Amino acid sequence: TERFIKLYPNHPNVDYAWYLKGLINMNETLGVLWWLTAPDITDRDPRGSRDAFNAFRELVTRFPESKYAEDSAARMRYLVNALASYEVHVARYYMRRGAYLAAANRAQYAIQHYPQAPTVEDAMGVLWQAYDKLGMTALRDPAGRVLAANFPASPYLKGINPTKEVPWWRIW
Repeated sequence: TERFIKLYPNHPNVDYAWYLKGLINMNETLGVLWWLTAPDITDRDPRGSRDAFNAFRELVTRFPESKYAEDSAARMRYLVNALASYEVHVARYYMRRGAYLAAANRAQYAIQHYPQAPTVEDAMGVLWQAYDKLGMTALRDPAGRVLAANFPASPYLKGINPTKEVPWWRIW
């Protein structure tokens, strides 16, 4: 697809090439045995997801009237949510390892770059917990107020650390 796009940028069906490029990169993150393991792309390398997002964004911006534009926009929303979830996943990993500053940085990145993603609540919770563990009350208290204002029923405010249940067979 890359070669076709470079050789024929004005071809009437180049929008389909961009769509295929996005699909190929999106499915690249699934792996060979995706049908057996029901993969969660939020705990995998996000490079393929970013490349897929960029291909879909190119299609939507250059060819808004394309028959693939609506599906590409929906896939872009999914990929943004997956990339935000990946950042929160890494922040939680850092929390488990005791790298609280790294966890706070990852959580801040998720909040700043993916503000509309559903995992912002988790990112705020991780940020609040990281500041608490670091003893940075000047940053923890405002983060707690923002968390309480935006997510009043958040389990993080009750001292609960909600994490995804990992199936027993996903040992790797």
